[in-house]
Amino acid sequence: MKLFGTDGIRGTVNKYPMTPETVLRVGMAIAYLLRHTCGRNMILIGKDTRLSGYMIESALTSGICSMGMNVTLVGPLPTPGIAFLTRTLRLDAGIVISASHNPFEDNGIKFFSSRGFKLPDEVEKKLEGLVTDDGLSRKRVKGAEIGKAYRLDDATGRYIEYIKSTIPKGMTFEGIRVVVDCANGAAYKTTPWLFRELGAEVISIHDRPDGVNINAECGALYIENLRKAVKLHKAHLGIAHDGDADRTIFCDEKGNIVDGDRIMGMWAVEMKRKRMLKKNTVVATVMSNIGLEKYLEKNGVRLIRTRVGDRYVVEKMIEGGYNLGGEQSGHIIFLDHNTTGDGPITALQVLSLMKKRDKTLSALAAEIKLFPQILINVQVEQKREIKSIPEVEKKIKEAEAKLRGMGRILVRPSGTEPKIRVMLEGQDLKLIKKLGSNIAEVIKAKMT
Repeated sequence: MKLFGTDGIRGTVNKYPMTPETVLRVGMAIAYLLRHTCGRNMILIGKDTRLSGYMIESALTSGICSMGMNVTLVGPLPTPGIAFLTRTLRLDAGIVISASHNPFEDNGIKFFSSRGFKLPDEVEKKLEGLVTDDGLSRKRVKGAEIGKAYRLDDATGRYIEYIKSTIPKGMTFEGIRVVVDCANGAAYKTTPWLFRELGAEVISIHDRPDGVNINAECGALYIENLRKAVKLHKAHLGIAHDGDADRTIFCDEKGNIVDGDRIMGMWAVEMKRKRMLKKNTVVATVMSNIGLEKYLEKNGVRLIRTRVGDRYVVEKMIEGGYNLGGEQSGHIIFLDHNTTGDGPITALQVLSLMKKRDKTLSALAAEIKLFPQILINVQVEQKREIKSIPEVEKKIKEAEAKLRGMGRILVRPSGTEPKIRVMLEGQDLKLIKKLGSNIAEVIKAKMT
């Protein structure tokens, strides 16, 4: 069976592939693949705050050590922190135990190369082959060759200091009140500490993880909590992460949501103005709003689209030599600073832009006019390619005809969940809601 989805391995804990037995073999596979090509003989493992993280961490560590590789454990730390430490400590690979925005019952495994980038498809295929190889167990080492496990105690501090280095020395946020929704996840210490150290007044919510409350009606997917807190505390802005903090969604001082498209738009224009935007290009996915594209065009910036997944955005950025990209969902890649979507860095960069421009977040975001957009997630028993279902294809074509070229329709299987995602954009919100519901009904009838 296929192990890897859009973002590593993911699933319900104690069901394939997220069972101790399979995870053990995943650890063995990555260690065997690296053992004869590595320099430091060390793999870094971090995790979010899920209860199952302990079990999966132990299984991975056992598998890796059994193949003669060593492990450094850092405990709960945002995914981008693992990418940063893997790169700067010059380790052979980094592993994050997290299912990102999924509920606590799920967990996952993400891999980073020694350079801090997610693994390409061909390496994932090699890993899948090794996990299912009956001969893998015979490749274990013996005696003194067995690996060791170590613990890095100052991982969070190292990461915070690096984040602070991405803004000008001497910049502080004194007088700014910030609400941070940590999603009871990996950033429950990182982001509040970061902004307090820089002088901001921080109201931290959902920062008491207990193993089961990660993403539970909080964080980037439940933004209403942030909106209420910003208004209650009369804050200048709100910041919401997902469970592993590789994304950030904002709420301005008026309670309006500021998503990844607007973040990319405001920063692209700023970077172009300072001649820092490489090739005057931004890389986003097919999900990014057409309003962002039109705003960038007006300001002399080109938008390149990729398939959904921040790894594909990063791959295109590396391929083309670009340095700004991301997703509407809040994965923003400042490639000059980190190699993956980085929620705390994104939050810091947005505050620094407010400070530089002496503008509120609402004023910065208002410059980018987005089209009305809806997203419907249809739960299905088994994901299938849309092209294989004529009835769905027909309904999509009918909807496209009614939009008359004044919008977009994107229907695709989720890469991480048993869902079909239906996205529509257009100038008439009532119309796109109706068309989206019609498409979703046909999908539900044919796939459940």
